[in-house]
Amino acid sequence: MRINTTDLQNAFGKYLALAEKEDIIITKNGKSVAKLVRYNEPDYFLIHEESLKYKSTKRISYEEYQALVDSSDQRYELIDGEVYLLASPSFNHQVVLNNIAGHFYSYFREKPCRSLTAPLDVRLFGFATKFEEDPNIVQPDIIVVCDTDKVNKNGRYEGTPALVIEVLSPSTKGKDMVIKLNLYMKSGVLEYWIVNSENKIIHQYSFSQERDIESVVILKEGDTIKSTAFKDLAIAVKDVFSEI
Repeated sequence: MRINTTDLQNAFGKYLALAEKEDIIITKNGKSVAKLVRYNEPDYFLIHEESLKYKSTKRISYEEYQALVDSSDQRYELIDGEVYLLASPSFNHQVVLNNIAGHFYSYFREKPCRSLTAPLDVRLFGFATKFEEDPNIVQPDIIVVCDTDKVNKNGRYEGTPALVIEVLSPSTKGKDMVIKLNLYMKSGVLEYWIVNSENKIIHQYSFSQERDIESVVILKEGDTIKSTAFKDLAIAVKDVFSEI
């Protein structure tokens, strides 16, 4: 919208309200001299997955994180006081995710444990004794849940998955391979798969009861990944990456 300086002076409140919806170009003697635009609070506390370099200038509390989630339709994760804005997954990401999820559905059918896919919040607290002491919320691509009694009356899962799988995106490698690896290990997860659809390899981590890395295996096409947490759970790597 374009307005002249006289109109702006006479009805500043009106145009201030309109700036919430569109930019206001202010003219003087027929020439554009200024622009009135909506001000947005900078989101420097967010770490955008699509950014080439992560940037964060403040750590936030769980309460601040929850307020952000409640006011937005976006998906976020909270890890060590930093908020990550989750990017939309690619086509190949979803193909790989569906390949694994389909195999897991067949394996866990009529068994006490269940496999679930994102989006689903998982509340972890590392070595702390309770969530409030070290609140972390993540949305892994696939989890296997054996403590279904930890689903609360509101349908929220508050337990610790036995097995976690993350399918890498180009923008999530650092987070999934370092930050989340450390979080899952110290939170009591038994097994963690990092699936790289670009290179068609899988990193398989097994963790000890002392919450340390017990073994690391790197698998590629021609190999079969065999779970260390679940007997007879195995899937050929070529089947994980079929159709991409």
